[in-house]
Amino acid sequence: MTSLALTGIGALVTCDDSMGLGPLGIVEGAALVCEEGRVVYAGREASAPRGVDERVDVGGRCVMPGFVDSHTHLIFAGDRAGEFVARMAGDAYEPRGILATVAATRAARPDRLEDSANRLVRLAAASGTTTIEVKTGYGLDAEHEAEHVALARRLTPEATFLGAHAVPPEFAADRSGYVQLVCDTMIPAAAGVARWCDVFCEAGAFDVDESRAVLDAARRHGLGLRVHANQLGPSGGVALACEVGAASADHCTHLTSADVDGLASSGTVATLLPISDFCTRQPYPDGRALLDAGAVVALASNCNPGSSYSLSMPLAMALAVRECGLTVDEAILAATGGGASALQRDDIGRLSVGTRADAILLDAPHPNHLVYRLATPLVAGVLRTGTWARPLLPEEL
Repeated sequence: MTSLALTGIGALVTCDDSMGLGPLGIVEGAALVCEEGRVVYAGREASAPRGVDERVDVGGRCVMPGFVDSHTHLIFAGDRAGEFVARMAGDAYEPRGILATVAATRAARPDRLEDSANRLVRLAAASGTTTIEVKTGYGLDAEHEAEHVALARRLTPEATFLGAHAVPPEFAADRSGYVQLVCDTMIPAAAGVARWCDVFCEAGAFDVDESRAVLDAARRHGLGLRVHANQLGPSGGVALACEVGAASADHCTHLTSADVDGLASSGTVATLLPISDFCTRQPYPDGRALLDAGAVVALASNCNPGSSYSLSMPLAMALAVRECGLTVDEAILAATGGGASALQRDDIGRLSVGTRADAILLDAPHPNHLVYRLATPLVAGVLRTGTWARPLLPEEL
C-alpha cells in the first residue's frame, strides 16, 4: 500500500458541512492523507497520521475536491466558430448546427477522433476536473454511435449514449423510423458499455413522446437516464425528466413554476450550463429559484463545438454567480458535490474519509478566488485517486 499526506494546507475545503466551517466545511491548518486512492484522513494537521510514504507541504495553498463535470460532448470533429461569430453579431441559435458536426465527425478517422477527445480530457484534468461525463451524439447511425460509445467508455466510466441528439438527414422524412432505430438497435448495442442514455427533448430535436420512448427503451436495457431539457423553451423536458426519474435535467434555461416544484420534489438534479447560455445569447436559468425551492443544482461545462467550446468549470461558476443567482459557495458546491449528485455518485465531489482522493491545489488562499480572479489559471496541482495528474513543480513548492 502507498500513502500520501498533503500538509501545510491553508484551507481544506471538504464540501461537507459536517467537517468544518460554513457550507463548504472548511478546515484551516489542515492535512489530507490518501491511501490506495481513498481519503483516510481530512482535518487539522496536528491530528493527522504520521506514518505515510510521502509527505508534501503545499505551502499554505487551498485544497478542495476536484470538479465534477457531468455534461460534455467531446467526441467530435471540426468546429463551428462561424456560428459563434454570427451569434455574437445577433443571429439566433439554431440546433440544426448539430448536423454540420455530424457530417464532420462521420468523415473523421477514428484515431483522430480518439486523439482529439483524449486531448480534451487531459485539458479538463489540467484545469481541475477529476471526473468527467462524455456523451456520443455526433454519429447518429448504428455503426458510428457504437464506435463512439466504446470510445466514450475508454475516456470515462461516465459514458453516455446520445443517439437521440438530432434526426440525421437520411431520416428527415422518417422521424419515427429513426426513433425506432435508436430504441431497437442503438440502445441495445450501447447497453453494457455506456452507463447512461440521454435525449435532446426540445423543439427541433425530439418531442416529449419521442423522448419518453427513448428513455423507456434505455431503462429496459439497464441504462441510467438523463435529459437535455428546456434549453430553448418550456419544452416539457424537465417534467419528463422528473416523471421518469432521470438522474438529471440539463440546461433548465426556461422553467415554469411547475418545473421548479417538480425538480425540488424529485430526485432529479437540475444541471445548469451557463457557458452555453453565454455562447448562444440565451437567457440564463434561475438558479436562485431552484435552490430556494430545495432543488439540487449542478454546474457543468457542456463542452461541444457548437454552443460551448470550453471546459472551464471556473467560468461556469463565475457565470452562475453573476447571472444565475448563486452565491460563490453555492457555485463551488454545484461544481463539485452537485455534479456528483447528477452522476449519482457519493464517492466524489467532497473530501472526507472513504471518498475518492480527487483533489486540486489552488494558488490561492480560498476557493472564492476561482470566481474572484476570473480567467486566471489557479489550479497548481491535481490529485486523481491519490495520484498526481498534475503535480506541483519543484519551483512551485
